[in-house]
Amino acid sequence: MKEKLVVIGNGMSGLRTIEDLLELKKDKYDITIYGEEPYVNYNRIMLSYILSEEKTFEDTIINHQSWYEQNNITLNKGDKVISIDKTNKTITSASGKIESYDKLLIATGSNAFVPKTKGSELENVIAFRTKADVDSIMGTISKDKTAVVVGGGLLGLEAAYGIAMHGIKTVLVHRSSSILSQQLDSTGGRLLQKNLESYGIEFKLNTTIEEISGEKTVEKVSFTDGTSVDSNLVVFATGIIPNKALALDASLECNKGIVVDDFLKTSDDSIFAIGECVEHNGNTYGLVAPLYEQAKVLAKVLADKKTEAYEGSTLSTRLKISGVDLFSAGDYLGDVTTEDLILLDEKVGVYKKLVIYDNKIIGVVLYGDTADASWYLKLLKEHTDISDLRTKILFGKSALSGDAGHGGNDINAMSDDEEVCGCNGVCKGDIVNAIKEKDLKSLSDVKSCTKAGASCGSCLGLVEQILVNTLGDEYNASEEGICSCTTLGHKDIKKTINDGEFKTVYDVFKELEWKTQDGCSKCRPAVNYYLLVKYNDDKYKNDRRSALVNDRMYANIQKDGTYSVVPRIWGGLTSPQELKDIADIAVKYDVPTVKFTGGQRLDMLGVKKEQLEPMWKDLNDCGFVSGQAYAKGLRTVKTCVGNTFCRFGTQDSMNMGIKLEKLTWGSWTPHKYKIAVSGCPRNCAEATIKDFGIIGVDSGWEIHVAGNGGIKVRVTDFLCKVETDEELFEYTKAYMQFYREDAYYLERTAHWIERVGLQYVKDVMFDKEKREYYAKRFEISQKSAQVDPWAKAIEDGTTKEFTSIVINPEESHSFEAKEI
Repeated sequence: MKEKLVVIGNGMSGLRTIEDLLELKKDKYDITIYGEEPYVNYNRIMLSYILSEEKTFEDTIINHQSWYEQNNITLNKGDKVISIDKTNKTITSASGKIESYDKLLIATGSNAFVPKTKGSELENVIAFRTKADVDSIMGTISKDKTAVVVGGGLLGLEAAYGIAMHGIKTVLVHRSSSILSQQLDSTGGRLLQKNLESYGIEFKLNTTIEEISGEKTVEKVSFTDGTSVDSNLVVFATGIIPNKALALDASLECNKGIVVDDFLKTSDDSIFAIGECVEHNGNTYGLVAPLYEQAKVLAKVLADKKTEAYEGSTLSTRLKISGVDLFSAGDYLGDVTTEDLILLDEKVGVYKKLVIYDNKIIGVVLYGDTADASWYLKLLKEHTDISDLRTKILFGKSALSGDAGHGGNDINAMSDDEEVCGCNGVCKGDIVNAIKEKDLKSLSDVKSCTKAGASCGSCLGLVEQILVNTLGDEYNASEEGICSCTTLGHKDIKKTINDGEFKTVYDVFKELEWKTQDGCSKCRPAVNYYLLVKYNDDKYKNDRRSALVNDRMYANIQKDGTYSVVPRIWGGLTSPQELKDIADIAVKYDVPTVKFTGGQRLDMLGVKKEQLEPMWKDLNDCGFVSGQAYAKGLRTVKTCVGNTFCRFGTQDSMNMGIKLEKLTWGSWTPHKYKIAVSGCPRNCAEATIKDFGIIGVDSGWEIHVAGNGGIKVRVTDFLCKVETDEELFEYTKAYMQFYREDAYYLERTAHWIERVGLQYVKDVMFDKEKREYYAKRFEISQKSAQVDPWAKAIEDGTTKEFTSIVINPEESHSFEAKEI
């Protein structure tokens, strides 16, 4: 007869224990779980992605209802356990259920700490711990009000980022002089703050809230520095408190948390505890990696398997904010007995610090470049003597090529025992062995089998590299559904579209059995793009209803609801008359801000929606077309003055830039696309960080591809050298069209090249027949693409279609799916 195991808590630590237990001894227990929240088990550390709308709640679910059913687990959702009777070995839930147990697992997690502040009892004072908190925040934020986030730790920064991504003015208040002060030193904190300020977050350091005022809801927030803001929302992310109330009432030994031994057993032999609610050797943990380490030990204990004791965890941290590379571990501050090895380049935003004691790493801070994080952590955990590595160690593992036991900057340089997934404690060898022994072919397979990449997701790029390195051509890169509407990835969707005949996005949804009738803001623009690139706008017309608001309005929506209008300036070369025309129009429409862009154009900011049509009519009358600064297509062609004026110039880069922009403008591509032309190798137009970069040399032009000058800079790969302008035009057309047809929607050229490999692209570009084929395809597509959308709409009297589609222009992902 099976023993009865009851789990109090349906969160990540308790369910990870059950998952590991089922793998060890599937039929040992009759398992019943009680969860206070009305959901299945979800990934709580992904809440910031839900808040920023980078992911849906569906994306965060770890164990679906079907998993519970398949494993014969009884789940009581939304039913809180209110008491434990140790004597009779029963628990009682809020719904009145009385459940007996042979073994009991308490995994009640933690509660948000909200300090007692004047006004903290008002409505719209919210913590940031649960899905319900995210829903409350989403339902409260307003573009007319400032949101205040209290706490500069991990949760506070993630909450502030998530709110700011909606264009909400966000103020983050932190009582310390540096953000993330529990994970970073002051230098790392300063660099991180500078990065986050670019997202529109305002920081108030060495400050806290004096008073929250309002009648029933938050109306105003006053700070201890004497300032105040009108606000309708205060989010507290000021720490957590272990949820030990149930254990205390049951007279279990408690201190800061529920006291457990090295095998996660409480003071009662039949009761175990795990996660944020426990205290082990005086320590409590609020990060997921230690909780999963506890789960491995406890699962073996419950399965009656021999196990090593849990000895505590070495903490390491990553921030869940897109575009921010941050890692810290161990004692990152040190003291008078330690020494620091530091690499700092503030211009490019890279900071590395190793804290050393007795020639061993005891602390790590990495910002901007975390590629070697797992290696440094391995050296830290293994107490490796680094005496012979000191002069090169800050430059990463690749700098140690030739040193004993080290070398190489690719996945082959990693040892099998080097950690890849910090959340789940998965090493490279674990992944490689699982791929080979269990015939894993995809990221989804690896996540399910090894748990690598299944938590915060920051290691997925490394996991994918291991897959590619291990499997080669057998790697299936399209296993993940592009959204919650489908289980299919880009590769399968593209193949279906290319192999079939479809007139609308609805035809594709029907053929592929979409879960939703109308799709969503992730899949609908992608399907529309794949149809467009297949038919070249011949049998299929670009469906503006499937576009996001910027693409629909032909202008960039700003966080205050106004728009940015950018006329195209060919190759960055203008004239006094053009400048006068733009100035006159800016004055006529009372444009509050005019700015030179990085692509050598003029950006008119603060334009109201109702001004777009008449302003574009005036611009068209002066000969301007849209610069399409919003577009998934050609943005700019940046040039230097070249040999026309510059004494170093070898080629006429200005004239070439104009020709290339007139050749490629109006295009549609998977993502934004930027070109630059430099007249000599001094590269003043920064061609080596563009999607397509051209550099003039004495004997012609060098072509460079797949650069990226964004948050994470990627220098271009050299493609080839051509001698004539005609060759350059052919390569320009062929490369752009091949990228159009081969890449996935929203995949930049840099990511495309990294996925498919440069040689794959060269094999097509250097094949004359294939190059001419793609160049011809490009010419066909441009016939319909190179029509200024506003000019045509004004001429046809169809401008109403541009604006009537939008439900809510303040929401950048808002779109009307149904027929109008």
